[in-house]
Amino acid sequence: MESFDRKKFFSGIKKVVIKVGSSVLTDDDGNLLESRFGEIAAQIFKLREKNIEVILVSSGAIASGMKKLGAEEWATDIHTKQAIAACGQCSLIWSYEKAFSKYNIHVAQILLTHNGFSDRKRFLISRKTIQRLLEMEIIPIVNENDTVAIEEIMIGDNDNLAALVTSLTEADLMILLTNIDGIYSEDPKKNADAEFISLVNEVNNEIEKIDGGTTGKTTTGGMKTKIESVKKASLFGVPSVIANGEKNDSISRIFKGEEFGTLVLPSQDKLKARKHWIAYNLKAAGKITLDEGAGAAILKKGKSLLPSGILKVQGSFGIGDCIICLDESGTELARGISTYSAEEVRKIAGKKTSEIEKILGYKYSDEVIHRDDLAVVSKKNEK
Repeated sequence: MESFDRKKFFSGIKKVVIKVGSSVLTDDDGNLLESRFGEIAAQIFKLREKNIEVILVSSGAIASGMKKLGAEEWATDIHTKQAIAACGQCSLIWSYEKAFSKYNIHVAQILLTHNGFSDRKRFLISRKTIQRLLEMEIIPIVNENDTVAIEEIMIGDNDNLAALVTSLTEADLMILLTNIDGIYSEDPKKNADAEFISLVNEVNNEIEKIDGGTTGKTTTGGMKTKIESVKKASLFGVPSVIANGEKNDSISRIFKGEEFGTLVLPSQDKLKARKHWIAYNLKAAGKITLDEGAGAAILKKGKSLLPSGILKVQGSFGIGDCIICLDESGTELARGISTYSAEEVRKIAGKKTSEIEKILGYKYSDEVIHRDDLAVVSKKNEK
């Protein structure tokens, strides 16, 4: 048993993002479980009575659309997926509408793409809209706008969408409801002796290597995306819970402080809001590979990235675009906003700052990425 006092920990929560997976909302045949929608509404009603604001991130549109249209196989082309999701979204929201109407609670549909988070103006508008809905005591139900999403603006899975919404709304807690009890040392469906992990103090490299766990015809990502999601929330200073939403009173049990699900504590080295936005809200337009010295300077000393430490440039990013910094093994170390274009960085890579103006004929800055625009996302090589 863990000695951590969960009841006390959850007593101060005022705003929560709850992500519900499609496996929680559907039966084995792909039918929407109306009883499950009712259970979720009842538990959220209890939270509302305690003045806790709730934002739902809900999967289930594709599962619902497949069942409605009689589709037995997962669509492979993007346009068919979008059509199925558009059809299923109607049924999904209607199920929530009926469930919450029993408690005289209105719901609102919010469909987002990555642009809603990466573009600062849209980010602020989305935040204000959701906040106004909460002030009006309306439950926002968020999903990715699959109908118009293309690769450049696609989030890809609702686990990571939940983390982005947590940052967007400045929530105090994120809950991911799925079809397994939480994080295990290995995939419990492949190894019956896998150890359940009740409490995660830090999402380190060992935790990030864990995969498997959530599978199904209409599920995406599995445990990998859930761990990515809780890491993002953790670095923003927000705790998370991964729990089994198929079990009775799952949400209520979490708030009662029961040892239910895996609790992931917020990072002690949380990123400031701007750096969190850079690291997780912006779409990367390119990649650069760093030598060992440059990687160490970023990770251990909080330094800016100079051209001398760059070994390789990938992509066609422009000035002001977000780029990924990799070490020589391909491990992601950081993300940042580039001061120069990809073409310019290729020309000055490996060179001293004193040579920039001679090579380019001008110089914007000594740094390719200034430390204020650089967000570390890996603890690799740290002491």
